[in-house]
Amino acid sequence: MALYMTQFSYTPEAWAALMKKPEDRSVPLKALCEKLGGRLIGMYYCFGEYDGVAIIEAPDNSAQMTALLAVIAPGHLKATKTTVLFTVQEALQVLTKAGGITYPAPKG
Repeated sequence: MALYMTQFSYTPEAWAALMKKPEDRSVPLKALCEKLGGRLIGMYYCFGEYDGVAIIEAPDNSAQMTALLAVIAPGHLKATKTTVLFTVQEALQVLTKAGGITYPAPKG
C-alpha cells in the first residue's frame, strides 16, 4: 500500500459550522478510507498555509484520488495538496537503483 499526506484548508463557512457544532472530522474520513481498502493513519490540525493534514494509507493512486474527490465534493474545503510519501526503506531502494543508472546531460 502507498502512503499519502493530504494537506487541507477549510472554507470560512466550514470553520463557522465547526465552531457552532464541533465534531471529529477524522471519523468520517476514517470510514471513507476503510471503504476504499485503506486506512487513516492520523489527522492533525496545524498552523500555517494549511489548516490540517491527513496521513492515509491507500491501495493505490486511484483509491486515493477517489477518496480525495469524495472529500472535496461537498465544498467545505478551499484548498488541498496531496503528496505521495516514501518510507526510508523505499527511498533507500530507489537510491540504490538510481545509483546504477546513468543519464547524459544536455550538450551545450
